[in-house]
Amino acid sequence: MSGPLRAGIAGFGVVGKRRREVIDQRDDMKTVAVCDRTLADSGTFDDGVRFFDTYQNLLGEDLDVLFVCMSNDIAAEVCIAGLNAGLHVFCEKPPARDVAETQAVVDCHVGKTGQKLKYGFNHRYHDSVQDALAILRSGDLGEVINLRGVYGKSQLITFDQTSWRTQRDLAGGGVLLDQGIHMIDLMRLFGGDFTDVKSFVSNQVWGYDVEDNAYALMRSESGVVAMLHSSASQWRHRFMLEIGLTKGALTLSGILSGSKSYGAETLTVTYRGESDYGDPREETTRYNRDPSWAMEVAEFADAILNDGPINNGSGADALATMKLVYDVYCADPDWRATWGLNPSDQELIS
Repeated sequence: MSGPLRAGIAGFGVVGKRRREVIDQRDDMKTVAVCDRTLADSGTFDDGVRFFDTYQNLLGEDLDVLFVCMSNDIAAEVCIAGLNAGLHVFCEKPPARDVAETQAVVDCHVGKTGQKLKYGFNHRYHDSVQDALAILRSGDLGEVINLRGVYGKSQLITFDQTSWRTQRDLAGGGVLLDQGIHMIDLMRLFGGDFTDVKSFVSNQVWGYDVEDNAYALMRSESGVVAMLHSSASQWRHRFMLEIGLTKGALTLSGILSGSKSYGAETLTVTYRGESDYGDPREETTRYNRDPSWAMEVAEFADAILNDGPINNGSGADALATMKLVYDVYCADPDWRATWGLNPSDQELIS
């Protein structure tokens, strides 16, 4: 392949524009066309990038890579169209409205061995997460016993987002699917796959037909227990993940983001002491940059150019994370009955 990868961006809102900033900082990839329903018909920006009002017209351009930054109701459809057009596809989280739609994308990717499919679970690339994972894998603090995670924001619609996130037919779910999915993904990363799930899911605060709070207690086959609270009534935006280990603990607090509203990003390492006074030695590191968006695009580009693996955010990863999200939904019998959710419809393929 001569020249940089030619990228198209489907969905040119806040996220799509941020993706373009990252893409265009690279020498091996450049944005050549975008689409968004808010754009008038078609044309060319002053910098030469083509624009369209539909993804179908975007796919008529000469592209190598498609970035999908669309609403949940159409994300899977656009991914499938991109794969069928012979493109490498990068899709934002969540992958779709439900497991079935995510499964359809993964099925479409089967057999397309030369094409890469990646999902944007960018929290895995934060420095605090990377450092915590390195400590865990070193074995210095022993094995994971449990995890406690809170990811919350002040309401369902924040940061000038549009209202589709409050509509079940468009979004598929509420705060758990939109934001809590990041915490679910990190819990899988640190604790493995969870097979036993109990939950309470509620929309009592805001009254939309999607959840504003989800509480889950999950256990893996190896006995790791995880407790999750995903909230849209936190009032103060908050991110916190505690990882208890046999020889200490890791606490990730705050997460650097575009909104700068989740506080300082820190990692505290706690070392199990010899005494029983409950005041062990701790070391805290503060992080002042967010490399996550650039790093995940770098991994994607490297996988394409060197035919390497997708180490984070593969189709299998996204499918397993979506399955766990739906396990949380379906574990609450009242929530399952209210919205007609059928756990048997969410089975993964082997």
